[in-house]
Amino acid sequence: MGAGGEKFRRDRGLMEPMKSTMTRPLDHITVVSLEHAIAAPFCTRQLADLGARVIKVERPGGGDFARDYDERAQGMASHFVWVNRSKESLALDLKQPEALAVLRELLASADVLVQNLAPGAAARMGLSYDALCAQYPRLIVCDISGYGSDGPYRDKKAYDLLIQSEAGYLSVTGTPEEPCKSGNSIADIAAGMYAYTSVLAALMQRDKTGQGSRIDVSMLESLGEWMGFPMYYAYGGAEPPPRSAASHATIYPYGPFLAGDGGTVMLGLQNEREWKLFCDMVLLQPALAADPRFDSSARRNEHRGELRELILSVFGTLTAAQVIARLDEARIANARMNTMAGVWEHPQLQARGRLQQVQSPQGPIAALLPPGAHSSFDYRMDPIPGVGEHTDAILRALGRSDEQVAALRAKGAI
Repeated sequence: MGAGGEKFRRDRGLMEPMKSTMTRPLDHITVVSLEHAIAAPFCTRQLADLGARVIKVERPGGGDFARDYDERAQGMASHFVWVNRSKESLALDLKQPEALAVLRELLASADVLVQNLAPGAAARMGLSYDALCAQYPRLIVCDISGYGSDGPYRDKKAYDLLIQSEAGYLSVTGTPEEPCKSGNSIADIAAGMYAYTSVLAALMQRDKTGQGSRIDVSMLESLGEWMGFPMYYAYGGAEPPPRSAASHATIYPYGPFLAGDGGTVMLGLQNEREWKLFCDMVLLQPALAADPRFDSSARRNEHRGELRELILSVFGTLTAAQVIARLDEARIANARMNTMAGVWEHPQLQARGRLQQVQSPQGPIAALLPPGAHSSFDYRMDPIPGVGEHTDAILRALGRSDEQVAALRAKGAI
């Protein structure tokens, strides 16, 4: 049993597992994925976390092009390490009939096919849901694309930053002078999350009907869902929320403030009770609470420039740790502005056992457990595969002889 699951049970008085930790929710599920970059691999890695067997089909030689994004993670690409643990890598050149035949054999016993190839590429290989459903009636096919399978944008190229722009994310993120993209691949992540939950829903539906189905997930629609607050804020042609850097667009003080030692403290006030506590216990200026410039949320937002100067004049005499201590005493929500190194070393993640190691072609590497600790099973945290690492084993399991495998390799099909 993993440390995370054991701690979950110990903290809750559940010393014994409800069932064997070797049993996971998707242990019986096989996923074949024609995937690259982030959206589809993030979807399938989460299915693997729950026990699914995920066979990642890659190009012979180079594999998923995300393998070459950088060498920051012990010589491996940071994006690839993040979203590809616990998978088997099968090298197939799907332009060759022999390789496509191997893929079709795998689909005969697969539960799910996930693909985020270029628009129309899977259909041209005869791998659309319409082409597959008669032969494989229980197969779930999940197509992930930038804009969806129809509509005027169907064939447009779609990268994460382009979708951030098209979905309006950039219009509300950044400073008043300049928009700013998300520091992570937020459009890919959104699509991967909706693909993941849609596959789980489709598996539940198949348990009821016995039939597979098609899932059509677009990056635009996924990130569009996450834009719900600013969309409704600007409903009916109203002004959208202004770009306000790391501060809240309409509530103040709510955002980053510099302390005297150069550290940055994030804080957020939600109501008038907290505003009075903030003036009394943090700024040590209780009379400020009734100042007519600041005595309501709307007026504090209207006069945020003046209020900011007052707050910085106090914080400038303190270290970040001292500011946080005052905020904690007043029970005002706050946080450090952490670095990536700080997140790896975060005491809360350490205390909850959320960091583990997984194997990789370059040796052991740290990995965060997926969110959500379960009392009945532990997440699967298996190695990150090398390109084609499992090709021979998969082909032999399909009945190919050593000579047949060698012939496929000689043709460049694997």
